[in-house]
Amino acid sequence: MDNQRLSYDYQEVNTHSPEPPTPQKEFGTKTILKHLGLFILTFISVSFFGGLFVAQTAVTDTIMGQMGDGALFAALLLAFLGTHEFGHFFAAQFHNIKVSLPYFIPVPLGIGTLGAVIRIKQKINDTYKMFDVGIAGPLAGFAVSLAVLLYGFSTLPDPSFINNFAGHEEVQAYVAQHGVYPDHPPSAESSDVLIVGNTLLYSFLAQFFENVPPMFEMYHYPFLFAGWLGLFFTALNLMPVGQLDGGHILYSLLGFKRHRVVARVCFALLTVMAGIESVPFIHMSLEAWDLANPYGTFSWLLWAGVLFFLLRKAYHNDHRWIAPVLFGSLLASAGYIYLVVGSLQTMSSLIWIVWSFFIAYFVKLEHPPALYEQPLDPTRQKLGWLSMAIFVLCISPNPLYFV
Repeated sequence: MDNQRLSYDYQEVNTHSPEPPTPQKEFGTKTILKHLGLFILTFISVSFFGGLFVAQTAVTDTIMGQMGDGALFAALLLAFLGTHEFGHFFAAQFHNIKVSLPYFIPVPLGIGTLGAVIRIKQKINDTYKMFDVGIAGPLAGFAVSLAVLLYGFSTLPDPSFINNFAGHEEVQAYVAQHGVYPDHPPSAESSDVLIVGNTLLYSFLAQFFENVPPMFEMYHYPFLFAGWLGLFFTALNLMPVGQLDGGHILYSLLGFKRHRVVARVCFALLTVMAGIESVPFIHMSLEAWDLANPYGTFSWLLWAGVLFFLLRKAYHNDHRWIAPVLFGSLLASAGYIYLVVGSLQTMSSLIWIVWSFFIAYFVKLEHPPALYEQPLDPTRQKLGWLSMAIFVLCISPNPLYFV
């Protein structure tokens, strides 16, 4: 970088009033078609796999009918994903940062997609630009998801809507008798019941509306399920570690050293949630091979070994962090499983164990230092702390699990 360019960057950061950026070179037809093709494939995938959740199976008995019901869910979910990614895209364009169009990712599992990403093609070297690009996506996506969720709450049908879905006979009988949903899954269905984890924001909003379904039936309502997923995915991106959106935001607010401490503490809490998921999974897997004991001792030893190597990677062999986090995480996970859940017979989505490895091996905990660390203006500071509040309100310790 020559002296003239360095002088320009310093002036831009300190005045906070850069010259109007020159537009990025237009994307070619081949590039646009590639991204459009991924979007279409993702829409089809989400329509099919999302339809497994929201399709009204008692009145829809064909693949096309299932995809028809799933198309509404796909449109809602992809509206959130597209808004989130284009929030990043336009913020990057505003600051003249080279960036790709959003890549939508179809996958033949779960809800039919792993989300969407954009590729930033150059390093962002000052905290103002980093903050703007990082926060634009979550705030835009949050607004769309909140609107979808509120619309879903305000247009709920009465509980007899559950009659449109096969395989819920006991719930349907309860609704027919009492006119409301049961508070708990019926025992006869307990081995197959998928429960969507509650969040602070969802439970708060649900208090103001009637006919709100319980979390073990909520996924049949496309607006509620898409809104919940949008808010949860927003929270995942706002986790304040590494180069996730939340990492960019909190790094810009606190600087490298303080962010490093917060990121390490956040990862420690993440391993607690991973343990709550992993130990029951290991225990039930060992039971299938007649290798488990009633107290799950072997399961805890296996998870402790996995956790040790995970922490070594995340904390760069820093045993000042590894030892206390290892024992603290195991103790907290055990307390929740035995004192709150009361059983090792709970199967979950394993999202937190996957997310823990993803962060430790790919995202990393520490945010790379920026060349220019400038204090944010008051407006950006307020938006930054608002985004951290959104993270707390929309995260779920156990997002998807079976009982």
